Amino acid sequence: MSPILLLDSTLQPPIPRIALIWANGLSPSTSSSSPPQFLQHAVRATRKAGAEFLPEGLKAEVRDIIRHGKFRPSGRSKPASEFLLQAALADEFPSVSTLVDINNTVSLLSSYPASIFDADLTGERLLLRRGLPDESYIFNHAGHEIKLEDLLSVCRLVGEEWEPCGNPVKDSMATKVSDTTSSIVATLFAPAQEDLARLTEFAEMYVQLLISQAGATVADFRLY
Repeated sequence: MSPILLLDSTLQPPIPRIALIWANGLSPSTSSSSPPQFLQHAVRATRKAGAEFLPEGLKAEVRDIIRHGKFRPSGRSKPASEFLLQAALADEFPSVSTLVDINNTVSLLSSYPASIFDADLTGERLLLRRGLPDESYIFNHAGHEIKLEDLLSVCRLVGEEWEPCGNPVKDSMATKVSDTTSSIVATLFAPAQEDLARLTEFAEMYVQLLISQAGATVADFRLY
């Protein structure tokens, strides 16, 4: 598997930097009564630094990833990485499953919003574009929807149409990983001006966790 991310021709600068990560041959993703060590370590490091773990400059740059047109990064529409930081500081960080914990750990430590998808549900060709008027999807088991107009969105090909399945705020239920997921594709969303060396560092961390913690037989990444 070697997925690709297409960039829609209508995207206007600043276009964020993206790390596209993939893995296959994964072991069944399991949950446990206590968070895994790698997640505990990340939460402890974050709590030790406190609110200053996310510098205001980086916070503003990450928010600019999704600030466009009608979409504003505030309230419940903040980048997912901000919600993870709040949870870590409140000692309420969720441990869901191995794959989700890996995704959340890298997102927390990098401050980049991250999405993880079951690759069998997305396919290997993805598209990055802005959400269209009236587009939305369900993002949790309760059936809550997020409106996608102008929001930077990762899309999968369904028939001949591109359908949004993830973004830097909340991902679609339609392509979420499960305990039977054997292949994944994931995205890290970094600010347009981000140092590629820093983005590479966290993409490599993601790959290594997929190998060491999720049993991936193949894992790699590509930068955009």
